[in-house]
Amino acid sequence: MTSLGRSGVEVSPLGFGAAGIGNLYRHVGDEEAHEAVAAAWERGIRYFDTAPHYGLGLSERRLGAALREYDRAHYTVSTKVGRRLEPADSTGDDLANGFAVPATHRHVWDFSADGIRRSLEASMDRLGLDHLDVVYLHDPDEQAFREGYPALEKLRSEGVVGAIGAGMNQSAMLTRFVRDTDVDVVLCAGRYTLLDQSALADLLPAAAERDTSVVVGGAFNSGLLAHPTPASTYDYARTPQEMLDRALRLQAVAGRHGVTLRAAALAFCSAHPAVASVLVGVDSAAEVRDCAEQFAIHVPAAFWRELRETGLLPTQESS
Repeated sequence: MTSLGRSGVEVSPLGFGAAGIGNLYRHVGDEEAHEAVAAAWERGIRYFDTAPHYGLGLSERRLGAALREYDRAHYTVSTKVGRRLEPADSTGDDLANGFAVPATHRHVWDFSADGIRRSLEASMDRLGLDHLDVVYLHDPDEQAFREGYPALEKLRSEGVVGAIGAGMNQSAMLTRFVRDTDVDVVLCAGRYTLLDQSALADLLPAAAERDTSVVVGGAFNSGLLAHPTPASTYDYARTPQEMLDRALRLQAVAGRHGVTLRAAALAFCSAHPAVASVLVGVDSAAEVRDCAEQFAIHVPAAFWRELRETGLLPTQESS
């Protein structure tokens, strides 16, 4: 377990991303979701990340229900604020936002102090928790700096929240949070992977300098680095041909060194000293077990050396 910044909140090196059990792209049954959380616990995963956005609250409800079987002192939960849920009269679904759930609620962007508190109260109710270990500002904007961050700082001082931060799929705004606020942790999705190391230019050096922890999400860039095929997605969209070609080259190198591309992708994300945990998005027990097995695989130094020699990784990277 690793502590997030100076907060004292600890996370396991491998974390459970719970968007999948909120029906991301497909229907997942209650039992299947419960089994995925149970498999994570069996494999030593003690950090679980969710958000109201994931399945219009379904992810939080399912995660909370599954975790009630375990000692609260032995796991860490993070959720997000900035997108409140309001009841909606609709017969449609939420697939426009990626989730196969009925559109019983609508998303309301709200980083106001009042909105933050209302969102957290609703999240704690869905999760069945009386406090939250980690709370991230979800895709923050300028209002989040002016109102949302101070509100989270106050909640941290009150003991309602253990650690605070921001989560995004870009590094520039997260770097600003690291440099200009007292966040404990930032969640960076997809910008520190075998295919995209843009966070190396700003976020990771700033985090190391400020003793701020980084949680890396999107280690597989939404699927391409897990199973590179023409049907794979890259950052939740159709994969550009040049990215597919690069992923296939990475897979070939991994094969020559006796490891899978999945193992290499996870090892890369976890190697940087500023990274406290790597979140993997999973929606079944089988996926959890596979990710845990891949995460435990040793990736030989010769693999990283060949990536640098062939230009598939920058020469200054120190994996």
